[in-house]
Amino acid sequence: MAITINNVYIQTFERNLRHLAQQTMSKLRSHVTERSTGGEKHNWERLGAGQAQEKTSARQATPTSDLPWSRRVSLAKTYDAGETVEPEDIVQMLVDPNSNVAMNLSMAMKRQVDDIIIDAATADALNGDGTTTAFQASQTVGNGLSEISLDTILQVQEKYYENDVDPDEKKCMVIGPKQQRKLLQLMEVTSGDYQNSRALATGYMPDWLGFSWIVSTRLQAPAADQIDCLSFTRRGIGMQVNKDITAKVAEDPSLSFAWRIYVMMVMGAVRTEDEHVVRVHLADTVTP
Repeated sequence: MAITINNVYIQTFERNLRHLAQQTMSKLRSHVTERSTGGEKHNWERLGAGQAQEKTSARQATPTSDLPWSRRVSLAKTYDAGETVEPEDIVQMLVDPNSNVAMNLSMAMKRQVDDIIIDAATADALNGDGTTTAFQASQTVGNGLSEISLDTILQVQEKYYENDVDPDEKKCMVIGPKQQRKLLQLMEVTSGDYQNSRALATGYMPDWLGFSWIVSTRLQAPAADQIDCLSFTRRGIGMQVNKDITAKVAEDPSLSFAWRIYVMMVMGAVRTEDEHVVRVHLADTVTP
């Protein structure tokens, strides 16, 4: 005789939806200069360093320095995402799909903000006269063959000093998971003799060597087993925000009154000061 009691076993379900592992917030937005604007383009005015000269006689004519003015331009682009939820889906689910879908799409947009910033850091920068300025090779540390080290970080610091960047400017360092792992193998990172907060206990490096450390999985990989980490100050990248992340949920009568969830934003970014952005080209590996 067949055993059929399993046909009436009950099933239980979560009342709260579990969002799978993903970056939920923008990690880089607070580290750039942000401007709210309504134009398609935003101009970032720039003034280069002047030069003093010796006054060699009395009643000498007032000098004209011809200071180097320039402009960088950011272009706003629209980014969006959407989803459709059928009316019958809602009545057959314990969780509210609309609010969870809107939350999920908003998280995707926040990750897109980081992508915009990362791309602008080393992309060709648009100038006010319509020309572009490529990322300077002199602003690159590393050749993609060596792993991150203490000397790598010191070379980045050296770049800022060579460029006369104000030491008080807050700097961030964006690295990948493997670079964090490699750094946590260094005694200079984990020892309390080198920093007040023990990185080995916390799993991150608070303000080590004057940088705000950010671990990101969205950095560019120029080749296999290579990664372009980044360091920049708030002055290095400008972001225009025409419309911040906005979500709308409404019924669509053209689709049997299905619920349409739509998320969008209008933003753009540009590298505003080349001297304030450093590309750190490393091997994306960890050796003992």
